[in-house]
Amino acid sequence: MIFKETPNKQMPTIILLHGGGLSSWSLNSIVEQLQSDFHIITPIIDGHGEDGDEEFISIQDCARKLIEYIDTNCNSQVFAMGGLSIGAQIVTEVLSQREKITDYAIIESVLVYPIRGTTALTVPVYKLFYGLIKKKWFAGMQAKTLCVPLDMFEQYYQDSLKISRQSLINITLSNGNYNLNECIADTKTKVLIIVGENEVGIMKKSARLLHDKIPGSVLYTAPGMKHGELSLKYPLKYVDLLKSFFCK
Repeated sequence: MIFKETPNKQMPTIILLHGGGLSSWSLNSIVEQLQSDFHIITPIIDGHGEDGDEEFISIQDCARKLIEYIDTNCNSQVFAMGGLSIGAQIVTEVLSQREKITDYAIIESVLVYPIRGTTALTVPVYKLFYGLIKKKWFAGMQAKTLCVPLDMFEQYYQDSLKISRQSLINITLSNGNYNLNECIADTKTKVLIIVGENEVGIMKKSARLLHDKIPGSVLYTAPGMKHGELSLKYPLKYVDLLKSFFCK
């Protein structure tokens, strides 16, 4: 993991993790709005963007690295932590392993139900079609699916050229096989769970399960939104939601 941060370390720290196939650049608009009041850290998940040379192993491995970073650089606790998609899975895993590592957590578009057949299909399919991710037309289709704004597409495409086949396979396997750790029920963190109204059923089911498992959590369904669309395309609304949550 590569950890990028704003210079104002004296302010409360918020850690934000990007989604799969993205990188810290996808959070720039959110960082710009928050950095006057907070110290923002935006880790680049293994296998992505500038950290493309570091093979992604698993969600649990990334959670371990994030906890080690917080222990070493943030006195073992931060003000808030947020994540999108696989970034949200990493945040969820961190909360499962540490009861009070952050005061607040924002978990957007998280999958906590294993998808049947992920292992059987992923390896042969990705070995066969890995070359497609290097094609701009295919990247355009993927970017649309991921709700990547048009002004971010070129950066998205350039980063897609850096991901290794093994990292891509590991990311897909870890994401599709992730199973919610029952220890999440012990967290002392105030948790906001976000899911888009127009996300597929398993994502809504995941959001409800997480809400049921975490005492006192808040479940917000973003009207008319698809997977990750709230933070990626509407950063102003996302930040307003965060600030409102912090005041509760």
